Amino acid sequence: MFESLGNKLGGIFDRLRRKGLLTEADVAAAMREVRVALLEADVALPVVKEFVAKVQEKAVGQEVLRSVTPGQMVVKLVHDELVAMLGAESVDLSFGASPSVILMVGLQGSGKTTTSGKIAKRLVEKERKKVLLASLDTRRPAAQEQLQLLAGQVNAGSLPIISGQPPLDITRRALETAKREGYDVLILDTAGRLSIDEELMQEVAAVRDLAQPHEVLLVADAMTGQDAVNVAKNFHERVTVTGIVLTRIDGDARGGAALSMRSVTGCPIKLLGTGEKLDGLEVFHPDRLAGRILGMGDVVSLVERAAETIDREEAEKMAAKLQSGAGFTLDDLLSQLRQIKKMGGMSGMMNFLPGMGKMKDKLAEANIDERMIARQEAIILSMTREERRNPDIIKARRKVRIASGSGTQVQDVNKLLKQFEQMRDMMKQMQKMGKRGLLGGLGGMMGGGGGLPPGFKLPPGGFPFR
Repeated sequence: MFESLGNKLGGIFDRLRRKGLLTEADVAAAMREVRVALLEADVALPVVKEFVAKVQEKAVGQEVLRSVTPGQMVVKLVHDELVAMLGAESVDLSFGASPSVILMVGLQGSGKTTTSGKIAKRLVEKERKKVLLASLDTRRPAAQEQLQLLAGQVNAGSLPIISGQPPLDITRRALETAKREGYDVLILDTAGRLSIDEELMQEVAAVRDLAQPHEVLLVADAMTGQDAVNVAKNFHERVTVTGIVLTRIDGDARGGAALSMRSVTGCPIKLLGTGEKLDGLEVFHPDRLAGRILGMGDVVSLVERAAETIDREEAEKMAAKLQSGAGFTLDDLLSQLRQIKKMGGMSGMMNFLPGMGKMKDKLAEANIDERMIARQEAIILSMTREERRNPDIIKARRKVRIASGSGTQVQDVNKLLKQFEQMRDMMKQMQKMGKRGLLGGLGGMMGGGGGLPPGFKLPPGGFPFR
């Protein structure tokens, strides 16, 4: 979402870094460019003015202009102000006495219903909470059935649908059911409109007064730019929003909504929604997002994603197999390819790495095909068990059969086998390095927390590469 803004800011700061000394005129010129870049990214004008004024005031100080690396100091100041603009620190969902009520509000099409399912999945799987979902949307066709279906997919409870029942009556029934059946969390999905109107606000306010929610989450589509900021302001004035969930941040929006909302409303952005899959929900970390905008990467989030997606048991089996001297097979390669897919593919992983924004043009020229992993997976699945265990038996006729079965060309099969041979040779070299080898050393480092950023908490037992 922030690719365009990040590229523009990166170009500005690259020019600053090339200068051994900075003058006040250099800083002023750079800040003018930053101002234009933020405005083009749909950041609200009052937010831009305040941001640029604060950075420029600090950047023209003697300790910056006379420092050894003045360009780097200015980048740090911009980073720190971006973090402050976004909220300084992450704010998680809060809960009260059971049942804790979460009220979902927003315009139609912003993703309230899907986000309700995502939050339920997160609470059920990660926090072991008993969650009840209830739809108050009696206007949109099949809205209640959609939420009921999502509840079944995430192992959450769903309030039975009574046709024709108004939102306030549904709310009363949901509260009674949640208390009677011992639910920890009740999520109320309210109706949306194509635009803000008095009827919508009165309905949402009445539901809030009845339910007394612990969280009022505004779901806003990041693609709507400045309109999202106005929506947030209006909802906050009428129903006192406690947090914001930005959806579709994986789209090509310019990112101004995310940078403006916290400053304009005073409400923290708590969650980010990516894609339609129910596991596409992230906790919002201002410092990490600022780092990604400025091309510093987000290695912590990458490690966290790996910890969540990598099969710990499978990784331990692989490590034990390599340490024992057992051969690396095509089945092992297939397992590794599937782990990469779970982490979002090569491009998904690269987005978190420092400096990758500047290399996107070169990567595009290299013609890296994300479908390559799927093709390689299909090739391996077209092989017999014996061929996967012993690739040396795969000769010309077998290659033709495998290519035909996987919908690929013989040269694709040859390429995969060559890559496999290179990986197998590398594994043999790693075994010679010692009993633990490279994987063991990496696992020991991750299990002990060595080299990780301050405050980063590993999952119980360390990282699953050990």
